[in-house]
Amino acid sequence: MTKHFLSLLDLSSDELNGIVRRATELKRMQHRGDNHTPLKGKNLGMIFEKSSTRTRVSFEAGMSQLGGHALFLSPKDTQLGRGEPIEDSARVLSRMLDIIMIRTFDQDLLERFAAHSRVPVINALTDLLHPCQLLADMQTYFEHRGDIHGKHVTWIGDGNNMCHSYINAARQFGFHLNIACPEGYDPDQTILTAAAEQASIIRDPLTAARGADLIVTDVWASMGQEEEQALREKAFALYQVNDELMAQADNDALFFHCLPAHRGEEVTTSVIDTEESVVWDEAENRLHSQKALLEFLLLGR
Repeated sequence: MTKHFLSLLDLSSDELNGIVRRATELKRMQHRGDNHTPLKGKNLGMIFEKSSTRTRVSFEAGMSQLGGHALFLSPKDTQLGRGEPIEDSARVLSRMLDIIMIRTFDQDLLERFAAHSRVPVINALTDLLHPCQLLADMQTYFEHRGDIHGKHVTWIGDGNNMCHSYINAARQFGFHLNIACPEGYDPDQTILTAAAEQASIIRDPLTAARGADLIVTDVWASMGQEEEQALREKAFALYQVNDELMAQADNDALFFHCLPAHRGEEVTTSVIDTEESVVWDEAENRLHSQKALLEFLLLGR
């Protein structure tokens, strides 16, 4: 049976931890200049309905480093943008490609594509979830602080796709998640309820950050929400990650941001440019964790 990666919940905790450990191994190999090309002759289709920097570069470079090839597909260049049913596109593309990643808006579209695909499908971001970023984040924490199991993580800001994936990660990696968000911007209730033992909402950000091992945030207005910028700036004014908030966390706490960051909005320059901020390692690890994911889905290891 074809295995997809549409959510962190599609894999077991052991499989996810194995991918994270393998990602760190692949990172060491790449930094040493080792030639490792197990995906020679394999082709990755990259379907983008949402624009991207880190996602496109990391998947395309990763596939090349593993000896394979990546094809960039945008709606304006394919029948995907001309009304072909997504089910038909899945049937055709999965007969020509070995694996497919999709960055789109609607989680349902992704799931319909996967249901009709002969090959593995990867969620490279939807409005609901961003599981690939969480693989990189878990790898980054592991490299800097060891196992995240039993730790306390605090999410500051919007209950968005990144927040949803952190809720799922709390279940799969065994950490507790405090979510500090203003009323009206809560995460999806179904996702939150399923993680009731691992995740909870605490409205006051300073209280939520108290004793945290990791502080995470994201932009206040995600892609497609630009027209809400002024409204969101007002709603999230008290939810900035700044020196006062970081002082509530554990002395060894790290700061994560999936980038791009809006300095002076969701995070201050004084936080993002400190030693506790490992956002550049986090960004690089998209490359290594996705290489490990590609190996796992294509080779079963």
